[in-house]
Amino acid sequence: MMAPRDPRDPSAWEELARQWQQAQQAWLAWWRNPHAGPASASSANAGIAEVQQRFQSQLAALWQAALVVDPRKGRLPEVVPQPAGERRFHAQAWREQPYFSLLRQSYLLYGEYLKELARLAPLPTAEKQRLEFATRQYLDAVAPTNFAATNPDVIAKALATEGASLVQGLRNLASDAQRGRITMTDEAAFEVGGNIAVTPGSVVYRNDLIELIQYDATTPKVYRRPLVMVPPCINKYYILDLRPANSYVAHAVAQGHTVFMVSWRNVPPELGTLTWDDYIEQGALPALAVAGEITKCRTVNALGFCVGGTLLACALAVLAARKRPVVASATFLTTMLDFADPGEIGVYVSREFLSAREPQLMAGQRVHGSELATAFASLRANDLVWNYVVGNYLKGETPPAFDLLYWNSDSANLPGPMYAYYLRNLYLDNKLREPGALTMAGAAIDLTRVRMPAYVMASREDHIVPWRSAYRTTALLGGDVTFVLGSSGHIAGVVNPPQPPKRNFWMNDLVTDEPDAWLARADAAPGSWWPHWYAWLAPFGGAMRAAPKRAGDAKHPPLEPAPGRYVRERG
Repeated sequence: MMAPRDPRDPSAWEELARQWQQAQQAWLAWWRNPHAGPASASSANAGIAEVQQRFQSQLAALWQAALVVDPRKGRLPEVVPQPAGERRFHAQAWREQPYFSLLRQSYLLYGEYLKELARLAPLPTAEKQRLEFATRQYLDAVAPTNFAATNPDVIAKALATEGASLVQGLRNLASDAQRGRITMTDEAAFEVGGNIAVTPGSVVYRNDLIELIQYDATTPKVYRRPLVMVPPCINKYYILDLRPANSYVAHAVAQGHTVFMVSWRNVPPELGTLTWDDYIEQGALPALAVAGEITKCRTVNALGFCVGGTLLACALAVLAARKRPVVASATFLTTMLDFADPGEIGVYVSREFLSAREPQLMAGQRVHGSELATAFASLRANDLVWNYVVGNYLKGETPPAFDLLYWNSDSANLPGPMYAYYLRNLYLDNKLREPGALTMAGAAIDLTRVRMPAYVMASREDHIVPWRSAYRTTALLGGDVTFVLGSSGHIAGVVNPPQPPKRNFWMNDLVTDEPDAWLARADAAPGSWWPHWYAWLAPFGGAMRAAPKRAGDAKHPPLEPAPGRYVRERG
């Protein structure tokens, strides 16, 4: 069904009405004889039959309303309710113009029908999850908002600009095709080391895999025990050091902590054979050791974010096996250690996929950051894909400057063997939670031997690390665990500074066996969870002493100012 050349032209509606009538007859003929269609194999199922009957009734009511409405005067009734939170159909034309209203309601009804069928499919859990995911991807892609002829905002802008918006959209499309990714923010507005990743500090250690940054003190006195941060290696470290106002690093420094940050290498081809063990032995472990040496402190506090938290937990288990208790406290931000339920990202991870690709990965084929970024974006396709397709290419707009999305586009490459190990042993076999099931860096891994106090933070709407999966960390570690649940998603839930106050978080000192039981008894607190973490971490900082006048020491002199060189590497 094609859109009229000009939806405001009444003469176009006569042909459109005929199209509606023909389509209605075809649909009703199919509903009278469902065995003639592809659903015949499942029509005997009572649940599917009920869905079909309900859908048929709503569809008939919608088309009946469309056939009797006067397109020049009337407004199509709301036969199909719009889901709460649906943001794609905000323009008035989607409700006030019968043509667009019919498109919107037909699409929403069709979407509900397909999602119901996928939900009722008699498949094993994993296969059903893949079917439901594929169904949602399809529905997101075919939404009428994604096409110029069926999006009233796009049509209105094209008419107002005499087609200039469409021409600019084609230019944007050609530019992104050369870049190999969708532009999500005004990238010209940011510069690493210029207006993001600007917390003062120095690189005090470098090997082939990491640089270690020590940040300058901003308080007269600092805690004796330093804080070492291990960020995710999939993106650059500066998610924890965006602008000064929302820099997690800067806020921690302002609390009197001497902060060290691991800056992972954007792996070049010559490092494509690095392993998971290398990320422990050349990444997390030397970072902890060097921070202790520079501050002349036998123990440090440690923090890991996302897969950085997974690597940190493995490094702590290695240290426990070696009987080297060098970490006094551990903080895990949106980290998964039990992979029983990895969430929707699990639809991309299967034994068949890994078996087919593993020979190339083990030979040193890198996993490009853009590949991972695309997979993560697809989990929220309407927000992170189609929103920009419409804005950039159909409307010819430049997305606004947003530091978090700039970071999201600045992804890093991973070595094949490291990635294959991670997928097989953690995601697929879930061996990290089993004491002694894995050996890393020559040590048997047993998370129950990681006995220092731990602070575990998860985000309630996280689509990468489901909060209930993150909660399972509380049963795996051997020490006292404090669990806090933030609002929002994987990144925004973490990067939530105290000012201006926004969102909220939940806390409950009693850690229960079940996450929902914990949440049912948790207290909601307004604003950021950061001050709660400050108060938790302070007792593990040790005595206060005069802040160091310069970074590093004789053995580890400053090599160059922060943010260093590795964070700037692309490709």
